[in-house]
Amino acid sequence: MRDFLAIAVILAVLAATGAHAGPIEQACRASGRAGATPQLCGCIQQAANHTLSRSEQRRAAKFFRDPHEAQEVRQSKRPRDSAFWQRYRAFGETAEAFCGRT
Repeated sequence: MRDFLAIAVILAVLAATGAHAGPIEQACRASGRAGATPQLCGCIQQAANHTLSRSEQRRAAKFFRDPHEAQEVRQSKRPRDSAFWQRYRAFGETAEAFCGRT
């Protein structure tokens, strides 16, 4: 519960400071998906800022353009890909928890 509150505080601070658009937010907005509102994409970026490094964000942003690449990473047997996939899943869970209602 304490971790959940800490994440909520961090996301609120980032939202209040108007952090610039990162790679996830840019990819989200460019995706053309009907639900990809500026508010939702910004919230997802905030979750990424908390859970992924900048290079991991750039890697994950590619999944918006090429979902098949995400599938390849998920099925990869390479330890590096497996470790990334675990962090990516944590990012997804964080984004869903905080942005699911946006």
